[in-house]
Amino acid sequence: MKKIYISCDIEGLAGIADFDMESDDTADFRELYHWHLKWVLQGIKESQYNESIEEITISDSHSKGVNLSYLRLSEMDDRVALINGFPRYNYMMTGLTKEHDLVIFLGYHGGIGTIHSSMDHGYSARVAYDLKINGEYVNETTINASYASEVGVPVGLIIGDEALKKQLHEDGLFSSVPVVTTKEAYGRYSIKSKPMNVLKQEIIAGVKQAIERPQPVEQINFSLPATVDLQCTTTAQADRIEMLSHVKRLDGRMVSFTGDSMEQIMNDIVGIVGLGGTTY
Repeated sequence: MKKIYISCDIEGLAGIADFDMESDDTADFRELYHWHLKWVLQGIKESQYNESIEEITISDSHSKGVNLSYLRLSEMDDRVALINGFPRYNYMMTGLTKEHDLVIFLGYHGGIGTIHSSMDHGYSARVAYDLKINGEYVNETTINASYASEVGVPVGLIIGDEALKKQLHEDGLFSSVPVVTTKEAYGRYSIKSKPMNVLKQEIIAGVKQAIERPQPVEQINFSLPATVDLQCTTTAQADRIEMLSHVKRLDGRMVSFTGDSMEQIMNDIVGIVGLGGTTY
């Protein structure tokens, strides 16, 4: 094992209850983000393959991707290569190649409309109200994992909220990959985080086990070309999005398009919700 890829979000991190914390409590927000990554890096260091790992690619994938400190992460482990900033192609999965041996998702969360999920959404909390591929419910985890499968790199561990684990395991969206839960939600903006030392040990152990366990590439198969149905939050957003030549308007808030690969689909979704986000 030579390269590990870590895609990071924040809504599934312990201690973060709502989006306002990013601006109102910026120091604590960033501190929590770095602490979770510190535990992931510790799990890598404690694994039996630590000496063979040459690079740890970290993708800062929340909002504009400018939340993590390159200096601080490098102090934790000088093998870290940080991907940050926005916009960028492949967004949450930028820089993933077949040279990577394993993917870890950190801070992931339940998808759009999930009951008792921390800040549930799909790529945009302001634009995407519902998201389906070939008529099947999808979330950021399953889309990003299917892209990793397309590249040929296994997802070995998911770290996120309890609602995401329920979606993946109990609802059968992605049931074979272990999930370390960080918190449970009582509502969209109310949570109970695990005690820090408990969570720290679970993340370290989960990462260590993921690296040491043989990883088949689990395929999340969507028949390609695939049809994506995206329901916008407002009709105005759909008004703007339907101006794209490959997008079909289905009703007041629903738009649809097709893609020949998961890479294309993933980027189209990010681009479309970005465009919709400029509409008021």
